[in-house]
Amino acid sequence: MNRFLLMAALVAAPMAVTAQTPNPIVSQIVDSHILTRFQSLANLSADLAIAAGNDCSPRSQPLRAAYGASFDAWVSASHLRFGPTEVDDRAFALAFWPDSRGVTPKSLTALISNQDPVVASADAYSDVSIAARGFYAFEFLLYDDGFNELGDAGYRCTLIQTLTSDIASTSAAILTDWQETYAPKLLQPEPTGTYRSNDEVLQELFKALTAGLQFTSETRLGRPLGTFDRPRPKRAEAWRSKRSSRHVTLSLEALDDLVRKLAQGDPDLALRIKTNFGKSLTLLKNLDDPTFASVAAPQTHLRIEVIQQSIDTTRALISAELGPTLGVAAGFNALDGD
Repeated sequence: MNRFLLMAALVAAPMAVTAQTPNPIVSQIVDSHILTRFQSLANLSADLAIAAGNDCSPRSQPLRAAYGASFDAWVSASHLRFGPTEVDDRAFALAFWPDSRGVTPKSLTALISNQDPVVASADAYSDVSIAARGFYAFEFLLYDDGFNELGDAGYRCTLIQTLTSDIASTSAAILTDWQETYAPKLLQPEPTGTYRSNDEVLQELFKALTAGLQFTSETRLGRPLGTFDRPRPKRAEAWRSKRSSRHVTLSLEALDDLVRKLAQGDPDLALRIKTNFGKSLTLLKNLDDPTFASVAAPQTHLRIEVIQQSIDTTRALISAELGPTLGVAAGFNALDGD
């Protein structure tokens, strides 16, 4: 009878769910790659909002410097497009690009021309179109001459201050979610959690790596390249603020840091990948064209194509060799389409 009761109790009791021991590689990536980047983004975005509060003039050098520093922080974290950055479309609220239909300038023009009262507070502004939010919208207000004289100066000032406060608020929300909710999900996967195993966590990180390389190749370089017969320099990222080439550099440096951590178990492979990244960065530096404006020249077009090909070679190497080493594959990402 006692044996029967014991067996019945075991059947009735809920199964114990035990979280896995954190993978040392994942722990290192969470601490020194993910959290540090979003902490920097939150801090520098807060500085941006303060700078706008002190001087809202588009020509303000402290404001432009704060914009550049906070934008750098976003680009360095922009490959981490999962978890908190995807909640409420936060990544798009910070970085709505590419904007193939020119929705951002149209949205900003409508706000200023109509003196829309939504700019009265950052909370209210979070409900406007994502095209009128974030770093790319702010670039128009700082660097596009067409907006320097548009509408009422006082309204434009309020818009700048509210938009930067919205950037700061969004960045802070991403950091908080990472610190309080999402980092533990990566560090302690469990059968009923978002990630059921350390392998699934590595898969997510590996996907962020390969998708980041794909975006830099196909979008950051591919859009201004256009075709040989029809290059499109005005489609380059952030060309008004002369940041196009800088964004490619920042992205490659961030992805290089991530891959070094993922590949540390295979020193030979890690060295080959590092060499490939170094080649791309050197080619980009030697190009010496901040906005890819010279892409229309046939020789320069070919040089940018060589940079793009070098990034694609690195991505292929990572997919072919690092993925199997980690026991994961890149999987589907939003850049692959339907």
